[in-house]
Amino acid sequence: MIEKDKTLRTLAIAVAIFAVAGFFLPQWAVFMLTLALAKGLVVLGLLILWRTGLLSFGHALFYCTGGYAVGLAGLWGLTDVVALIALGTVASILLAFALGFLITRYREIYFAMLSMAFSMILYGVLVKSEVLGSTDGFNISPPTFLGVKLEGESLTLGNYLVTCLLVWAAGWGVHRYLQSTMGHMSIGIRDNEIRVEYLGVSVRRVIHVKYVIAAALAGAGGAISAMVVGHIDPDSMAYWTVSGEFVFVTILAGTGSVVAPFLGSIVFELVRTYAFQYTPYTWQLILGSTLLLLILILPDGLWSLFTRRKARV
Repeated sequence: MIEKDKTLRTLAIAVAIFAVAGFFLPQWAVFMLTLALAKGLVVLGLLILWRTGLLSFGHALFYCTGGYAVGLAGLWGLTDVVALIALGTVASILLAFALGFLITRYREIYFAMLSMAFSMILYGVLVKSEVLGSTDGFNISPPTFLGVKLEGESLTLGNYLVTCLLVWAAGWGVHRYLQSTMGHMSIGIRDNEIRVEYLGVSVRRVIHVKYVIAAALAGAGGAISAMVVGHIDPDSMAYWTVSGEFVFVTILAGTGSVVAPFLGSIVFELVRTYAFQYTPYTWQLILGSTLLLLILILPDGLWSLFTRRKARV
């Protein structure tokens, strides 16, 4: 109970600090942090699957679904930020619920490759669809906040504060879920699936629920990213490299806490931003080398820095 309260308290304090800092940081920094936190929501979903021993190489499928749901809703005149995020989340939930009946039959590399296959199917459909802009995608109208239309720095700050609020709600919800009976089944399923079945628990049903939760978080992250960037296209939303980035951040962050995905995502975006700024022609080499070095030094992820310190104390 004490550990649980401490994690939730850490999450609340961190989100509050980031929210207040948004009023003082430059616009480019707020924009970058918003994207990092949005992608951190996707990684938070992967954390749930990772603890169960499952790795999805196609989570961009739901990230893209959330983004394109926002784009299509904007074409129909829906611009409220809360409604758009809810729509992106629900669209991803429905898709994951349908696909889950098939994908939960598989494990290990088959689960990973099948998830990537579905993601690339969506990518191919979007590329061939002229109605949705094909490879160019299309622009998204700025969201409104309770009927109020913001512009410039106010719009950037508004998106950022909504994202911070969603990060707190998602982190709180996932942490409570991981502390529940179904959440604790993750380690049992990862270690010995047959023994969990002998306890009378349907492993496929448990994994199906986890898969849908992970998809919901990815859909919310995609919806936020689409609104913040103001443009969606298949290459930045559905391509396999996007899924690979999410997996890489999951490994970089570690799975020790619900705070870890957001920490890893922020570090990843910071390294990428400054690498591109100072070495525009070799930024991918610098990014990859830096992150691989971090993983070699901290094989259990960035969050292991805090667990090691706790162990020493």
